[in-house]
Amino acid sequence: MGKGIMGMGWFDPLNTPITDWQGRRVWIVGASSGIGAALAVELDARGARLALSARSAKGLQQVAGGLRDALVLPLDVTDAGAFTPAMLQLLDAWGGVDLVILNAGTYMPLRAWDLTAENARHTVHTNLLGVMDGVAAALPQLLLQGHGALAIVGSVAGYRGLPKALAYGPSKAALINFAETLYLDLAPKGVSVFLINPGFVATPLTAQNDFEMPALITAADAAARIVRGFASGAFEIHFPRRFTRVLKLLSILPDRLYFRLIARSTGL
Repeated sequence: MGKGIMGMGWFDPLNTPITDWQGRRVWIVGASSGIGAALAVELDARGARLALSARSAKGLQQVAGGLRDALVLPLDVTDAGAFTPAMLQLLDAWGGVDLVILNAGTYMPLRAWDLTAENARHTVHTNLLGVMDGVAAALPQLLLQGHGALAIVGSVAGYRGLPKALAYGPSKAALINFAETLYLDLAPKGVSVFLINPGFVATPLTAQNDFEMPALITAADAAARIVRGFASGAFEIHFPRRFTRVLKLLSILPDRLYFRLIARSTGL
């Protein structure tokens, strides 16, 4: 084996594809609504065993009520101590875990003059630190097993700065960097890392937007695209492609041209 970056043995830059969901043990954090709830429905129909977490116990029970059988493990991702007890409950029931999907997040439209210490900290704590805490709780078991996967839900808002994403965008940009770094460390150890970057998805969070959302899709459509992404083994699962490809192109433009195009297209 040749030497790769930083002296590591090189590895095939693909995750282990997930195609057979029958009996697969999946923990979804952020499962009470939106993409997380839609993923629960999609994976339940494919035969997965599910554990569902979110802050809203009532919301989780509503989702679980439509499934075959699911563990309900309420937790608040802003409480760093909440993940380990939930993980222990999950291991007591299952003995292991195959996939952890970290989907919990928050969003509030913010322009520069709307920023406060409170809303900045709440966004970063929920979207970034909550994910890191979840990874820290799950990773020892995945490493002990020598197999399994982490899936981190970021956003195309993390590609470059966008209007009204003053706190949300930076939190998702940090998640993209976090997932990339995790992949470099974990792929050689048999643990897959998937980065999920959706465009606009119709959820309670995006319902706050007062502007037209290009290429808006339903949460059920998003869940189906994510499952197809798991089957491909790709590191980044981004969708809908007709929108995300445009943003990827914009992200490599020189600053002056990027700012001009974004300002013109958004009416700033």
